[in-house]
Order: sequence, then structure tokens, then C-alpha cells
Amino acid sequence: MAHALSSPSDWVQRWSHLVPTGGSVLDVACGHGRHMRWFAGRGHAVTGIDRSPESIAAVADVGRAIEADIENNPWPLDGATFDAVVVTNYLWRPLLPRLVASVAPGGVLIYETFATGNETVGKPSRPDFLLQPGELLQAAAELHTVAYEDGFCPAPDRFVQRIVAIRKPGTSATRPFRHLLNASE
Repeated sequence: MAHALSSPSDWVQRWSHLVPTGGSVLDVACGHGRHMRWFAGRGHAVTGIDRSPESIAAVADVGRAIEADIENNPWPLDGATFDAVVVTNYLWRPLLPRLVASVAPGGVLIYETFATGNETVGKPSRPDFLLQPGELLQAAAELHTVAYEDGFCPAPDRFVQRIVAIRKPGTSATRPFRHLLNASE
């Protein structure tokens, strides 16, 4: 419940300006909805998915709330795409291709979770829950990477890997797709 009252991740806040205005947002393993609330407050239609009935009850008033065990059952949003797919503090490797496929043209993947090295400072410590070097880059290879980090963050001590990657729009424009690296630019 620690995240229930906490603010959205700094990484999510930093890159949320890349979500198209009014666009749809999918929060995977949404917990008590800190990111759903952030995006709903910015005018986005939000969908949260989590296996915990308590988590889904906590976000039912924020947007579409789907209770599903996405590790042991079929993906409940087959064929759906979103203007943003947001994942924090969650890793289920077999789901990575599905998450990337859920990013709509012009949409963004914002992903942040624990990485190798975290076993030296706390939990999670099992290799199943820790990204290997470059793993998010490889998983999102079909998208255009805007930002990527892999390293140590203090207070609380943790090793993380983060990516922001955009699916280029399906236009044939001659000008390159523009994405601001800072919301204030």
C-alpha cells in the first residue's frame, strides 16, 4: 500500500508530456492507481489492470479497471492499443511483446522497473524480477527510443532500468517526427 498514497514516479511525470492530448493510457499492474490518477488528472482516459481485487476496487472510480491475472491467463485486451502504456515496478517477460504491441501509432511506452544489481541493496532480489542490461532496449526495439537509463538510484537505494519509446505515426511525412525531450521546451 506504500504506493497508494505516493506521487507518480518521477520518470512517468517527466515523460508524460509525450502522451497525445486526451489520449488513452493503460497502466499495467496499476496497484492503487497513482499513475492512473496522474493521467486522469491531465485529461486522459485511463485503464488500469491488476490481479488484486483490492487494487481494482481502489481505482474503479478513476477509469476503466480490469481485474486479471495477466501472468497465468490470456491477455484481456487482445488487439487493443493505447496512446500510452505505462509500467512501473513490474516485470513479466512473456508479456513484454504484448505491451509493445499495445502502443498505438504515435503512442509511447513509459516503463521503469528493477534491474540487475538490486539484489545487492534489497528486494526484489530474484533474477526473475530483475532486468538484465539492455533488456528493455531489446524488448522495445521496434519502437523509437527517446530516453533510456540503466543504473543506481539512491534514497531508497535501488537499481532500475527505464525506457521511453514511441511508435512512430503511420504517416509518410517528409519531416521527422518531433517529440520534446522536456515539457518546457
